[in-house]
Amino acid sequence: MTDRRPIRIGNFSGYLGDRFTAIEEALAGDPVDVLMGDYLAEVTLASLSTTYRQNPERGGYVPTFLRQLAPHLPVLAERGIKVVTNAGGFDPAGMAAAVRQLVADAGLALEVAHVDGDNLVGRLEEFHAEGHALENLDTNAPLKDWGVEPIAANAYLGGFGIAEALRAGADIVVTGRVTDASLTVGPAAWWHGWTPDEWDALAGAVTAGHIIECGAHATGGNFSGFRSVPGMTRPGFPIAEIAADGSSVITKHARDGGMVTVDTVTAQLVYEIQGPRYLNPDATVHLETVQLTQVGPDRVAIGPVTGSPPPVTAKVAVFAPIGFEISTMLFCTSPDVEAKVDLLRAQLELLLGDVVDELDVTALGTAAPDPATQWAATVPIRVIATAREREQLRAFPSAVSGLYLQGFPGFHHDGHAQAAREPWPRIDYWPALVPAEVLVHRAVLADGTVLDAPTPSRTATDDEIAQPRHPEPSPAADAGATRRVLLGEFAHARAGDKGGNSNVGLWVSDPAHWEWLRTTLTTDGLRALMPEARELTLRRHEFPHLRAVHFVLEGLLGTGGSSNLRVDQIGKSVGEYLRSKLVPVPEEWAGRSATLP
Repeated sequence: MTDRRPIRIGNFSGYLGDRFTAIEEALAGDPVDVLMGDYLAEVTLASLSTTYRQNPERGGYVPTFLRQLAPHLPVLAERGIKVVTNAGGFDPAGMAAAVRQLVADAGLALEVAHVDGDNLVGRLEEFHAEGHALENLDTNAPLKDWGVEPIAANAYLGGFGIAEALRAGADIVVTGRVTDASLTVGPAAWWHGWTPDEWDALAGAVTAGHIIECGAHATGGNFSGFRSVPGMTRPGFPIAEIAADGSSVITKHARDGGMVTVDTVTAQLVYEIQGPRYLNPDATVHLETVQLTQVGPDRVAIGPVTGSPPPVTAKVAVFAPIGFEISTMLFCTSPDVEAKVDLLRAQLELLLGDVVDELDVTALGTAAPDPATQWAATVPIRVIATAREREQLRAFPSAVSGLYLQGFPGFHHDGHAQAAREPWPRIDYWPALVPAEVLVHRAVLADGTVLDAPTPSRTATDDEIAQPRHPEPSPAADAGATRRVLLGEFAHARAGDKGGNSNVGLWVSDPAHWEWLRTTLTTDGLRALMPEARELTLRRHEFPHLRAVHFVLEGLLGTGGSSNLRVDQIGKSVGEYLRSKLVPVPEEWAGRSATLP
């Protein structure tokens, strides 16, 4: 470990589709040493897998990154700013070659490397022969029982392949499927000279990486307190300053909108986790040790974080086509909304029930009583059908459009939206594990030199990675008179997806409200608030330092965001849904919202 100053790592992408101008904005903002861009959410990989299957020569990586990068290569070279991204997708070598061409066209001398070893689809038979069943993390079923043919299988690699590339002089490092946090861990390990056994420092970097990986999520985006965020129309991208011991400060470019507070950082900390043990290929992070301190405007410090060895296994994302789907949005107007939706469902089942495999008709929302406008009386209806074969869905458009003169009164769609005519592929997700020792994790330089990523001296025991079991809190003492108010008046929330599971973290800003939150949000308390969760297995955890209660809702998202039929496919709105529920609070709290301005 060195005593170098903290490395400053700025994010410029949180997903495929994030703001195109982000690199330009980052270069116009505060100084950074490294720019990192994350493009590969699980649903993105699912979508990318189909284009890669159709066009392996050009469909494997994210071309958007090339267009973002090209105009700024001279400035990056002049300032010596490194760039690390997982935009390589299924073809990091191809992306690296494309970047090298951009560099050559610009007449520059930047070194480009890529990280290899995550793509395992060609090794699945080898794994089966060696007795690795790639059991599903949720069902424990072996991959061979899936019944469909995988088209992609990618391991979540750690950050040391990136670190090796940077140590060898790379200016731009392209990866495929590394963990999102690895895009930060790799540069930090390179900068500070960490070894794979410095688990506390690595855990701190994983924590910082988890916070900045989703871009404006850490500066006010998707934040339940969004009404208090300055410049919310265009929140800026975050920066992590990571010290040699792994402690960090989360900040942002001063010129940009948004804010960095303990609450905006907490929001990202509880996002897409499975509990206090945050498992990464470089370290197991003990999230219950994370403490946040506001140390200045838009500056939140994260003290040293406790880490332990990484798991003995690596997570693998496997994708396979399971058929096709097609959907449309219709609208009905009150009165008699329920009866109108029932009629629509019955008519479509009569027309399509024997043709398609699944048909789902879901009304969204309710009409206002005595509506002030037509739109206040209008309820959207999402209709979706799935089938194993494309031809089974050919009848869907005509079946829907044929109901205009024989359906419920007021039947209409958005006349300005193009109607769905062609089905599109449906991709399912299979989360699995393989022994980490079978992976070949390496950096590949422009001249073909291969550098193996170093590995830790040991991996974690089962006890070190097991999620702790937190007892349900005792019933709250009688606080006297209460009043029912929105949960969101006193609690923030952030929800996300982990395969077929949804997670949601809820927390309070005021320490005086912590005991109320933890005794209100018991497992039974959540089931009472959320009927959709009553039959699900729930896992509940507490984070006292963050004043947060966290739940994993197993199976709420089916088998994953790419294949379930929910309108909110990846559970983004689960937290806000809960915040809209009425809960009892002490009478004296009523009218004193702790979250709303």
